[in-house]
This record gives sequence, C-alpha cells and structure tokens, in this order.
Amino acid sequence: MLNNIGPWGFLLIAIVVLVLFGRGKVSNLMGEVGKGISSFKRGVSEGQKELDEAASEAAVDVTPEKEKDQA
Repeated sequence: MLNNIGPWGFLLIAIVVLVLFGRGKVSNLMGEVGKGISSFKRGVSEGQKELDEAASEAAVDVTPEKEKDQA
C-alpha cells in the first residue's frame, strides 16, 4: 500500500498534518515520541545489563564440589 507513495506524497501528508494540528502540537508530539524512544532504549540497555550481571554471577564459581573439598 505504501509502495505507491513517493516523496511528493509524503510532503503532501506532512503539509496536511501541519495544517490540521499546527506547528506547536506537531513539535510537542515529536518531543513526546523522542522521549518515548529514549525511554525504550534506556529500558533495553538496563535489561541487557541485568542479564549480563546474572550471567556473570552464575559464572563466578564453576569449580566442581570435589575439588572444593580437597582444597
């Protein structure tokens, strides 16, 4: 469906959105979208950090029990 829209189509859509909502609302909306994207990226990086910490805690001591008793 979007394969038929060229650069002029996108420009027309942008102009219609700007006329309907005004410059202030569009800029506020884009600001909120930016905040949402940065929040999502922060959440993904925190989740990856937690997974890495859990993996490092699991790999801290891999010595078999028999060798621990002998030492």
